[in-house]
Amino acid sequence: MTETTKAPAAATAEERNGAEEEKRTVVRTQQVKKVYQMGEIEVHALRGVDLEIYAGEYLSIMGPSGSGKSTFFNMVGGLDKPTEGKVYIDEVDVAQLDAYELAWLRCRKIGYIFQSFNLIPVMTALENVTLPMVFAGLTSDESRDKGMDLLGKVGLGERHSHKPFELSGGQQQRVAVARALANDPAVVLADEPTANLDLRTGTEIIELLRSMNESFGVTVISATHDHKMLSVSDRVVRVSDGQVERIQLREDLEIETVAVGDEET
Repeated sequence: MTETTKAPAAATAEERNGAEEEKRTVVRTQQVKKVYQMGEIEVHALRGVDLEIYAGEYLSIMGPSGSGKSTFFNMVGGLDKPTEGKVYIDEVDVAQLDAYELAWLRCRKIGYIFQSFNLIPVMTALENVTLPMVFAGLTSDESRDKGMDLLGKVGLGERHSHKPFELSGGQQQRVAVARALANDPAVVLADEPTANLDLRTGTEIIELLRSMNESFGVTVISATHDHKMLSVSDRVVRVSDGQVERIQLREDLEIETVAVGDEET
């Protein structure tokens, strides 16, 4: 059964003003353009994107395939550089960083969650979670203690010695969430985090991401087609033809919810 519900009523003007004063920009893009050269053809993946993303925000980027959603996502994550324009993370211009500085930024400031989990198959859950900590210079004891704490927070404390093939898809994605939080990042980038999961497990991962967003205060940026993500997003950025088509607040969205028990088979 599908039902359409109006999101909770907007905050009062006084509440909104107070929230505005507390906002701190953690990611900022200025006229970001990306052009790919395909032989003699130029493909304009991004056509001048301006966006500010705030500390502690849960933001979803949505759009059809080919809209520029993934390209923009890669720009924010420092995985690619714009042809024109600027990308700032904590007011650092990513394009000006050398390879060493960029690697440091990715390790310390950004956590990544991928739709295919990207866990190392020969490593246990704990080893996968602590690997970024090793790169960041934590001792083995510090890494183990912190890794066990994170696995406990995502509900996998008792599965720390299991390797990915011994875990379900949902459990593997929970390990990926814990790994993304390993170095206390400012931003967690979640690339289609529910795409390879069934409805029930996908819903659990969405709820887990929102819980981590609230308890850790980390900014979550999700590139997604999953409309269940709307109910936890503070803002939704709609991308079309390489441009931001519109930005919607959660309270302005008409959200369709599907009861898990009503999933079609």
